[in-house]
Amino acid sequence: MDHWKKNIILFLSSQTISLFGSSLVQYAIMWHITLTTQSGMMMTLYILCGFVPTFILSPFAGVWADRYNRKILIILADALIAVATLILAVIFLMGHESIGLLFVMAAIRAVGAGIQTPAVGAILPQIVPAEHLTKVNGTNGSLQAIMMFVAPMVSAALMTMTTLETIFFIDVITAAIAILTLLLFFRIPLHKKATEQQSTSYFDDFKQGLIYIREHDFLKKFFLFFSLFFILMAPAAFMTPLQVTRSFGDEIWRLTAIEIAFSVGMMAGGALIASWGGFQNKIHTMMVASLLMGVCTFALGVIPVFWIYLFFMAVFGLAMPVFNTPTMVLVQENVDEDYLGRIFGVFGMISTSMMPIGMLIFGPIADIVKIEWLLIGTGILLCIVSLFLGRSKVLIEVGKPALKESNN
Repeated sequence: MDHWKKNIILFLSSQTISLFGSSLVQYAIMWHITLTTQSGMMMTLYILCGFVPTFILSPFAGVWADRYNRKILIILADALIAVATLILAVIFLMGHESIGLLFVMAAIRAVGAGIQTPAVGAILPQIVPAEHLTKVNGTNGSLQAIMMFVAPMVSAALMTMTTLETIFFIDVITAAIAILTLLLFFRIPLHKKATEQQSTSYFDDFKQGLIYIREHDFLKKFFLFFSLFFILMAPAAFMTPLQVTRSFGDEIWRLTAIEIAFSVGMMAGGALIASWGGFQNKIHTMMVASLLMGVCTFALGVIPVFWIYLFFMAVFGLAMPVFNTPTMVLVQENVDEDYLGRIFGVFGMISTSMMPIGMLIFGPIADIVKIEWLLIGTGILLCIVSLFLGRSKVLIEVGKPALKESNN
């Protein structure tokens, strides 16, 4: 018991440190592009660069997470991002600054994320006893929210005091600390499939993952819901900084304020779901949280007062971990361990393809119509999709706490 607790503390600590550096760079680049261009199309290009590589890599990364040492995969992903960030910092120091280089950096970071995400999703059930998964995932959400709370403030302060490349160097240092923590102190046995001689090809492994999804109705409906959900989330997730710049003012404190409000909400939501655990049926928890996000998205489109706008941004943040935690646990509890990496790989493909599709639809439109109208429309549609989620008999069945063996 003590061993798994020590392991999860080491693992979550390393991921939190790594996330802090990554968040500093993410906010700095996003704000730099937003304030420099004030263009919906440029923001769309940036989002595409940050997602398309993950989409392309996800099917392979999911197979790798099932075949190989997940700890090493996470370390390699962090190392790739750190080296790329270091090179970019040096190039910027030499005076070769351009928006195009930032797009390239977003793409390289997306490759790292594509390798890391399925491995992280699959490694948690290896470390944590099943009865503690909700609490640990909720705690992880709270830690991420704390970093998201601190990172925009630190990033904004650094942007006013120093250069973009200095922020890049901080990310390199935090990545190095995270890598050394996992390498030197984190001990976990290989999962069963990684110890075996691999007799099938990558393509066959990925194909088996798709067959696994096809044979489980709950996964098909689950992924269909998420496809719609991620498309409709795009304006609220990516266009609110541009909306604030256009409608309320382009001061950097406003951009910082919306990130802080969102992060405070996420901290509260992470603490709430870790202590409460959600409704008995995980699908009910997800439905209520996604409904709340739909209402908040609508509200962000109609609120004319910035301080009230911040309140709804905070409530939106609160709903995120309440939604994400039962989602992760539902997959971790109901998917065979040998397939976890591939299922999270497919999940990564959906999240990384649907968001850019959403941005391809809404980004150019945002240069023609007000972003407020996009938020109102997608907010209403999110509420409708959430109600359909709550009415799915297959998902309601699999969301019950007493899971039958047949669900696996």
